[in-house]
Amino acid sequence: MSLPDADYDLIAAELGREPTPAETALFENLWSEHCAYRSSRPLLSAFESEGERVVVGPGDDAAVVALPSHGETADGEIYVTLGIESHNHPSYVDPFDGAATGVGGIVRDTLSMGAYPIALADSLYFGPFDREHSRYLFEGVVEGISHYGNCIGVPTVAGSVDFHEGYVGNPLVNVACVGLVAADRLVTAEAQAAGNKLVLVGNATGRDGLGGASFASEDLAEDAETADRPAVQVGDPYAEKLLIEANEALIDEGLILSARDLGAAGLGGASSELVAKGGFGARIDLDRVHQREPNMNAVEILLAESQERMCYEVRPEDAARVAEIAERFDLGCSVIGEVTEGNYVCTFAGSEARNGEDGDPRDREVVVDAPPSFLADGAPMNDLDAVEPETAARDLPDADPTEAFEAVVGSPNAASKRWVYRQYDHEVGLRTAVRPGDDAAILAIEEVGTGLAISSGANPNWTSVAPYDGARAVALENATNLAAKGATPLAAVDCLNGGNPEKPDVYGGFEGIVDGLADMCEALETPVVGGNVSLYNDSVSGPIPPTPTLAMVGTKAGHSAPPAALSGEGTLLLVGTAGGTLGGSEYLARMGGSDRFPSLAENPDEVVAALADVANFGSTLAVHDVSHGGLAVALAEMVTETTGASVAVEDAVALFDETPGRAIVETTASDAVRERFADVASVIELGAATADGALSLRVGEEDLAYDAEGIAELRDVIARELD
Repeated sequence: MSLPDADYDLIAAELGREPTPAETALFENLWSEHCAYRSSRPLLSAFESEGERVVVGPGDDAAVVALPSHGETADGEIYVTLGIESHNHPSYVDPFDGAATGVGGIVRDTLSMGAYPIALADSLYFGPFDREHSRYLFEGVVEGISHYGNCIGVPTVAGSVDFHEGYVGNPLVNVACVGLVAADRLVTAEAQAAGNKLVLVGNATGRDGLGGASFASEDLAEDAETADRPAVQVGDPYAEKLLIEANEALIDEGLILSARDLGAAGLGGASSELVAKGGFGARIDLDRVHQREPNMNAVEILLAESQERMCYEVRPEDAARVAEIAERFDLGCSVIGEVTEGNYVCTFAGSEARNGEDGDPRDREVVVDAPPSFLADGAPMNDLDAVEPETAARDLPDADPTEAFEAVVGSPNAASKRWVYRQYDHEVGLRTAVRPGDDAAILAIEEVGTGLAISSGANPNWTSVAPYDGARAVALENATNLAAKGATPLAAVDCLNGGNPEKPDVYGGFEGIVDGLADMCEALETPVVGGNVSLYNDSVSGPIPPTPTLAMVGTKAGHSAPPAALSGEGTLLLVGTAGGTLGGSEYLARMGGSDRFPSLAENPDEVVAALADVANFGSTLAVHDVSHGGLAVALAEMVTETTGASVAVEDAVALFDETPGRAIVETTASDAVRERFADVASVIELGAATADGALSLRVGEEDLAYDAEGIAELRDVIARELD
């Protein structure tokens, strides 16, 4: 990628001269789609990001939300931080390092706020599972996430995995991180005062990851796996663990005034954005950056995306103490410059420069001298054409119920993801109260007596056929996941993934997912407090489906929750209103045909609140949401070796309808459930839970029967193929 002529001319006019090579490279990266959101920023105002509990909204390294307290609480207010990141292109080129460094980056975003990372959630998207290359990418990505997360001691507790034809040439790796910070320890990425020192702490700078931001802002070429390998960073989780603990020590002593992690565009991106956000400038001596490779030039030092590095603003008198703490944790430390009142200025002398008696190189050359706000925020926005997708007609297949049930329940999208999450240490930190594999994970935040529920994911089947309505459904499904565990939504962050926005149909789909997420989150009264945009996910195979990954957190008193597995002792009720159509369903993906996308509840906030209340009833024995694969998959997931269900439905539409905002409730007090949902949503009696470890289904006039072993075999397709 190179700087477009129009951008070059705009920059030259602003500077009053031709930009230097270092400036050209820095602007190329900072004004890339990945950093500047040139095609997406005009759309993002659709999101409501403010709320009573929102402390820091979009624009910082991570968002900050105040937790409600229940019972005895810690001294002072406790905040939760939320962030999400994509590492899509790097994970195609090198699945292990691409995914691993995605984890490292979002964890450092959490550190930037003064927070300690307590949980990860990963949402992963690949081409069809039956393709060898898709499985290669899948295995490499999972291994990278598990290796990095396990080594740094942060549990991966939630997420999703989807397989779809649209990701053949471009997988998606979206990782969210949740952190915890006391109000008096909060740090932001806003420089505080001129004269303060800028200190680089962490690994030495090498040449890896050069041009990563610009690489992420263009379509993947056919030879990307080899040609773009230098743009992929290499992670060192053991250094990241030391950085996590060093960050805590620095915060403990009140040494950090502001912070930004080194991610996209490396040192140039982190330092220029830090000072620009505070309305200041900087003077940075690139020679002072600790380096691990010889003869690095100014552009390499400025833009390398070497991992496990943080940029801190500290008081001049505290710089020596910061260096002492860095040394204690065996981390590199360099005082690279200071905050100023002027431009963003970088100087460089080079390895052959003559050193003075003080050890500093003489005869430095000014390689960057630009207004910081122009660097960070001066990129012009794109004005792109958008075309709305057509609505599908109804053309349902006349499929055999047994064949359809086995195809849907046994599909990789509906199959058990245990093969994935068993590779993650999901209990390190001792907060995980509800583990992966349920509708949502729950972390015990004992400091405020609160359970923090986490759900993350999207559904490309939905958003490929109906971007707007599919995105609304994604938001409602995540909220329903939280409610099924008795939690109510608190806040969300999104990762908006799309193809090449210069194609009107692609941009139309992207615009649809933005508006759909925004509208449903507003209806749920859930602020979207931050996020990430990843465009140009396009390859020789074509664009990806518009993919709006949403990571949503909710809270409840305490951290206990009803299981998703049946107890075998209660009545089974379906709460929530069905859409009655199958557009975007796994059923149609497997059996063929088309349909309109289901209509969603007009009162989603009331539905979610009612479900959360019912989940917390003492008479509720089990709750599980109905979404991917419809009732067929939900019931299959609830059956155990000793408990089963006897259920009757009208037809295939009722069995495979994926309308979110619905759940199966096993209860000993049906009337109480009906009363809570009165004037909110429908309640239908499906049948009864049983103690025989079998699923008995009547679909119209057809009877289907499976024992727990048969269902487990259907659902174990991923492990069966990969173990």
